Amino acid sequence: MGAAPAARAVVRVRIVQAVGWYLPDSLGGTELYVAALAAWLQRAGHDVHVAAPDAAQAGERRYEYAGVPVYRYPIPSRATRDEARGRTPVRGAERFHRWLEALTPDIVHVHTFVTGLGLAEIEAAQATGARVIVTSHSASLGFVCERGTMLRLGRALCDGLTEPVKCAACALEARHVPEPLADALARIPGPLSRAARRWPGGAGTALAMRALIDGNIDRQRRLFAHADAVVVLSDWAAAVLRANGAPADRVVVNRLGIDAARPGASTRKPGPDARPTETPVTIGFVGRAEAIKGLDDAVRAVASLPANLPIRLRAIVVASTDADRAELDRCRQLASGDPRIAFEPAVSPGQVPALLSSLDLLVCPSRAVEGGPTVALEAHAAGTPVVGTAMPALTEIVTDGVNGRLVPPGDWRALARVLLDAASNPPESIDRWRAALPAPRTTDLIAREYLELYTRVR
Repeated sequence: MGAAPAARAVVRVRIVQAVGWYLPDSLGGTELYVAALAAWLQRAGHDVHVAAPDAAQAGERRYEYAGVPVYRYPIPSRATRDEARGRTPVRGAERFHRWLEALTPDIVHVHTFVTGLGLAEIEAAQATGARVIVTSHSASLGFVCERGTMLRLGRALCDGLTEPVKCAACALEARHVPEPLADALARIPGPLSRAARRWPGGAGTALAMRALIDGNIDRQRRLFAHADAVVVLSDWAAAVLRANGAPADRVVVNRLGIDAARPGASTRKPGPDARPTETPVTIGFVGRAEAIKGLDDAVRAVASLPANLPIRLRAIVVASTDADRAELDRCRQLASGDPRIAFEPAVSPGQVPALLSSLDLLVCPSRAVEGGPTVALEAHAAGTPVVGTAMPALTEIVTDGVNGRLVPPGDWRALARVLLDAASNPPESIDRWRAALPAPRTTDLIAREYLELYTRVR
């Protein structure tokens, strides 16, 4: 982030940034977002603390990261069904509650809902007298989407309305239940579905899905009852929350931006007039090997292109979990040894701007609603256009055919056609998009907007 304001006296505020995972144990977009926000607020003269649950430790941990104190509280590595669903307090989270009570913060800002950081923790924060701000970084938008992608049956953008039958069927289909059976299970009467919550195994989960969606509707209501404001990252997300009954005055949009204080953030390549795109065109994928990120669609698209097309794909991939590593292995198999496709290890955050500047195009083939993604904004800052899916908030970042291209989610053939056109005629595609890239928003503005929100809510 940029320099914090220093022109006038600062009223010192004690602020807790609560997040589901944190550095250095976990490196992701939300963690970097929180770290940048915490650093900016600290430079502005505020008393800032970061707190996060920790399923890998048996006891509390305290350390500093980039000069900001961090508190980690232990939770079970394997939560019960009721704990995971927020129906009972998570073992260990009571330590966080006591820590909050002793700290007496002015602001508690919650960034993710995970096991050990949910409504019980929001209520505990409110009980201390703190103002509570919640930022939704995921497609769930709190408890709106049980599937967690906002893709209806995994195929097309949902209208975002939480409806028990529709949402239960969609969530069951995501768990590989055939659609006709998923629809039938979603129509089980509420009392029977609630009774099934006590049944073990997959049958209990399937039969209780309708009750789970009913519970999500209630949890969303409780969220807005206890939070002073809920922040989302796009206009689309704000409209969805309001359509689901959220009080309009408690829904706030604060868009993503780039961290201008990060080393190398100013790395921007010369414009197309000074340095036109040359062939072979280099396409990049930069992100996690999580299935919803769509790495497989990028690999399929490039592998399907004519062998003599001057194009190559650099996949710079983070694979930190077993599921991510399995997905990466699957994508390697899809590449079938194509020499144009290279899989590379992740780079440090400070190396990302130079990496993005070295690419001709960044692909973001996400199969879920995202707040950015941040890497798309970083690509624009580096002077590299983006080809992504027509999903919020990419639709609010990329103007199709003007500064990049958008394709339907999950449609690798449509992505292949766009890449074919781009590699065949870079001056009329890539270079034209480069000339129209918008000026990047910075997280300096993000932090200023949060600070204003902290002081005006209630």
